[in-house]
Amino acid sequence: MARFVWLGTVRQWHWISAALCLVGMLLFAVTGITLNHAADIPARMTLTQLELDVPERLLADWREDEPLVPEAVRSWLAERGLHIGAGRTGEWQDGEFYLALPRPGGDAWLTIDAETGELYYELSERGWIAYFNDLHKGRHTGLAWSWFIDIFAVACVVFSLSGLLLLQRQAAGRPSTWPLVGLGLVAPLLLILLFIH
Repeated sequence: MARFVWLGTVRQWHWISAALCLVGMLLFAVTGITLNHAADIPARMTLTQLELDVPERLLADWREDEPLVPEAVRSWLAERGLHIGAGRTGEWQDGEFYLALPRPGGDAWLTIDAETGELYYELSERGWIAYFNDLHKGRHTGLAWSWFIDIFAVACVVFSLSGLLLLQRQAAGRPSTWPLVGLGLVAPLLLILLFIH
């Protein structure tokens, strides 16, 4: 009886982890292929440039030792379609503020001249494939995506280990089980040892 309860628990862990991992595994598998063949996939970069004059009243109280964009300036920029997170820090040099705005699939930055209020913004985007490739790598994705990747990885470990336990249960009736599991272990090891230097 205990054996059936144990087997039922393993099956439950296996199907729940499979359900949690399904979309993520597809995403990471497809982007694994696109990353592996990145040189063969043409990318079309688009460049957006914007020049604005920030009103002097918004810059009046902004000190050159302050690395954060003031709330009033961020609100003004948001009204013009430029959304900057509250925690983004930049740097000052010779009266000009520079803020890097990296993102998945592209890059952006802006400069603001504290004296004249001249703002220059540039956004480069490399397309959807680059966007999903960067999600795969966790590049410029933020804390929430980093947590997702970690939780997803744990779910994949549960899926794999519960699958291994189910394989062990079924192996007696399927003689090819352990040779195939062994091949899954030996093949990548041989490739690493023989072809990766």
